[in-house]
Amino acid sequence: MAETIVSPGVFQRENDISFIAPAPIEAGAAIIGPTVKGPVEVPTVVTSYNEYVRKFGDTVTSGSDSYEYLTSIAVKSYFSQGGNSCLVSRVVTGSFAEAENTHISASDNGGTQPFTIKTIGKGTIYNNQTSATYGGENSDGSLVSGSIDNLRWEVSNVNSTKGTFTLSVRRGDDSHKNKVILETFNNLSLDPNADSFIQKKVGDANIQIGTDGAGVKYVASSGSYANSSNYIRIPSVPGTTIDYLANDGVTISSAAYTGSLPVASSGSFQGATGNIPAENENDFFENIDTNNQGVTGGNYDDIISILENTDEYKFNVISTPGLNKNNHSATVDKVISLAETRGDCIAVVDLYGYGASVANVTGKADLLNSSYAASYWPWLQTASSTGKNVWVPASVYIPGVYAFTDGAAAPWFAPAGLVRGGIPGVIQAERKLTRNDRDTLYDSKVNPIATFPGTGIAIFGQKTLQTKASSLDRVNVRRLLIDLKKFIGDQAQTLVFEQNTITTRNKFLSAVNPFLDSVTQRQGLYAYRVVMDDTNNTADVIDRNQLVGQIYIQPAKTAEFIVLDFVVEPTGATFGA
Repeated sequence: MAETIVSPGVFQRENDISFIAPAPIEAGAAIIGPTVKGPVEVPTVVTSYNEYVRKFGDTVTSGSDSYEYLTSIAVKSYFSQGGNSCLVSRVVTGSFAEAENTHISASDNGGTQPFTIKTIGKGTIYNNQTSATYGGENSDGSLVSGSIDNLRWEVSNVNSTKGTFTLSVRRGDDSHKNKVILETFNNLSLDPNADSFIQKKVGDANIQIGTDGAGVKYVASSGSYANSSNYIRIPSVPGTTIDYLANDGVTISSAAYTGSLPVASSGSFQGATGNIPAENENDFFENIDTNNQGVTGGNYDDIISILENTDEYKFNVISTPGLNKNNHSATVDKVISLAETRGDCIAVVDLYGYGASVANVTGKADLLNSSYAASYWPWLQTASSTGKNVWVPASVYIPGVYAFTDGAAAPWFAPAGLVRGGIPGVIQAERKLTRNDRDTLYDSKVNPIATFPGTGIAIFGQKTLQTKASSLDRVNVRRLLIDLKKFIGDQAQTLVFEQNTITTRNKFLSAVNPFLDSVTQRQGLYAYRVVMDDTNNTADVIDRNQLVGQIYIQPAKTAEFIVLDFVVEPTGATFGA
């Protein structure tokens, strides 16, 4: 509403242009793979499994049967083990587009829609009618093609006096008498000058994958307002009512404006494209080969490239359940390279499909050499949401074990053994490893998953895939370094463009030394030393605009080999103190 100045005086106004960039997306684990629905190749944080299901779905029907993507099982395991947040990236094949609303009627402005709605998620699963004019409703108000995975919209509480209305997002399988409302936006307006303008309140951002001149992929966003909705965006508002109310806040500026408001009604969505083709059971679980749940290794390339942006996305472990070195060698190499390039996460990779031998697995492990990756074997059987017991690769469960270790102890404790290496939810391992099997696997950098009668199934190894023997050939040390580099790196970031003086150095030391001391007290380090003084910041270093710090650490080692000597002595022998 415009301001009117009549009498003399001092008028003070604020014009906030201090737009604050959002903080980087942080999550404990990044899990990449196909999902039932959701944003395509846009990394999305979920903070619970229920939120994951709402955004990405649970089970998918392929042919005459239902299946669960490995991504879903991995996310479920991660949260059940204490994970706090997870970065999910949906992988698809082919071209995908969002669905658009069916016609929203206005009171009397002809065929012009007051506003349009599009789903944030993409794929034909969001379609629940065949055209913009066909209602497709049953007698009880349920949609003929409505499902738990698609959406419907509803306009209510239209108030012509104030020029406001309510927009709700409902689940596609509900009915008018039994509504399942996912989101509600109250007191919306078509007035672009009002704080309640529908695009401001709901959002109009179109987030998709872009490519720059060098062929590098990135997440591009167009639109004027960030999306507040988890499900929809408002791309256009053809029926705007500028300054709906006059300066008095009561009088309607134009009699025609009331006719532009939407009428109370509900509708559905159509026009989406894209579907993951699958060859029924031949694409899932133990039958995965080069075709992984309807996608191939090459379909992961874009998202791997996008996740190279360490400023935008933060996580400490990455998993791509369904890919393995034998069937998707190039893509697994790219995932490991991603972890190495980022330097702040460890990649959990599988080496072979179901039914492999120890020799098959160790042969693939010998081809890899990185302290930023770890592998586990054999496959595991678990109960799927479909009610069937299915076989899944180890990478489905390992991020959850890491999350449990972080919560129960700290990242620098070994995610292995009977205390922290147990894997709840697993029915059985693909094979019960003998001691000789475990020795062979561990010697080849593969962490065995052992079965102990009366105890259960547990990870019994914590090697990285680094070939050279050093402290970094252990998962707990690599994860210790990741944790230290994150904290110390964040502290150093605050010093960029500060004066290169003793005061700045002391600021860094006063933050880092107490942190390293706490890590030492919590059994992460034997000792440490931080140097940032005149010895490494000489005059020529300062003249090059550099500030140099050196952090020396002695990582605590784990006891992996317990040696107990039992000495049998004759009767009458005296035991020393």
